[in-house]
Amino acid sequence: MNSSFRQRRLTAAAVTALAVALSATACSSDSGSSDTKSVGNGTYTIWDPYPQFAKSSDWAKLLDQCGAKAGVKIKRTAFDTSDLGSKALLAAQQGNSPDVLIVDNPVVSTLAEAGVLTTTDENKLDTSKVDANLLAAGQSGGKTYGTPIGANTLALYYNKAVLKKAGVDIASVKDWKSLTAALAKVKAAGKKGITFSAIGTEEGSFQFLPWFWGAGAKLTALDSSQAVSALSLWKDWLKNGYAPNSVLNNTQTTSWQEFATGDYAFSENGTWQLANAKKAGFEYGVLPIRGATGGNASAPTGGEFVTVPVQKDTGRYTTSQKLETCLTSGDNLYNTDTTLSYVAPTSEVQDKQVAANAELKPWVDAVKAAKGRTSDDLGTRYPKISEQMWKAVQSALSGSKSPTDALSEAQSAAK
Repeated sequence: MNSSFRQRRLTAAAVTALAVALSATACSSDSGSSDTKSVGNGTYTIWDPYPQFAKSSDWAKLLDQCGAKAGVKIKRTAFDTSDLGSKALLAAQQGNSPDVLIVDNPVVSTLAEAGVLTTTDENKLDTSKVDANLLAAGQSGGKTYGTPIGANTLALYYNKAVLKKAGVDIASVKDWKSLTAALAKVKAAGKKGITFSAIGTEEGSFQFLPWFWGAGAKLTALDSSQAVSALSLWKDWLKNGYAPNSVLNNTQTTSWQEFATGDYAFSENGTWQLANAKKAGFEYGVLPIRGATGGNASAPTGGEFVTVPVQKDTGRYTTSQKLETCLTSGDNLYNTDTTLSYVAPTSEVQDKQVAANAELKPWVDAVKAAKGRTSDDLGTRYPKISEQMWKAVQSALSGSKSPTDALSEAQSAAK
């Protein structure tokens, strides 16, 4: 793929789609310059979304180690997740892309469709050990554009003391009916049911998707009967007092803060809250989100992909591939995913994680059932669909529209 072709495809539509996809990501500070023009052939540039990790961190040391193994020096720049995708597009327009780009998985298809990334066939990256459901988040048009460095997803944290007081056996929660029955018992016992984030941003869509997919709905048909049943579930929880009205404005952080009070039976949240869960002061457990009629629902995958952007000098790909392979090798994955509170993208390393920490077993199960938001070849269509989804959730939960009407309007707008 030559540079002129790449630049022709860097369109305003790609930039707009990227902006919507990143509208709800977390904020940190940029830790360095994005200029790569002065870098010589013996230095390779890596951009990542981990500004929280300083030069002395294990992550930064790993990058240097992988560089030394490949015989080159590493120039690392860390950006906010919300800035990295747009920075990558701008760098591609200027013919100044980094050699290795680590980017949030929903952004991969946008960058790929804009012509920014090489495929794994072009850069000779072996992805054979990666779980197929996780790899799908980096696929577009039948091609693969990188490999996941790790994954996180959503599950239900539960407060053991609250459930015990309400007489709820967590083993009985196998589907929506039994979960709702558990919430009713919790309310009758004087405690609060479940908290989650239904805010009008990507976070709201992210949290709604396990229920949407758990009903059997598809993102190409927001107005299906399955989709309506998922939104009706949430609406009924609010109507019956099983969930608080604050979910309309809750981020995943404020939702967690509600659960941390010790008053709630359940909280929908992610692996990134594990450290906070251990500090909460009460016994907790983790349950994969259940599908409407049983089994584990597909929750959306979070986490980043390691990718190789298009370079004018294609001879650089060989070393970039060595760096990418080093960063995603088994031992390095284990250490990195422990640092990031991620589940590894390969069964081999997942087994090692569970052997070291049995508490990760429900998270591994949840990740194995998870699904990429841009999977099913949605690519750059996902941000528009997601925006209409969170608007429909807001409309239904606030009472301004019925779930059926809200999702009908969402489907029309998404087209």
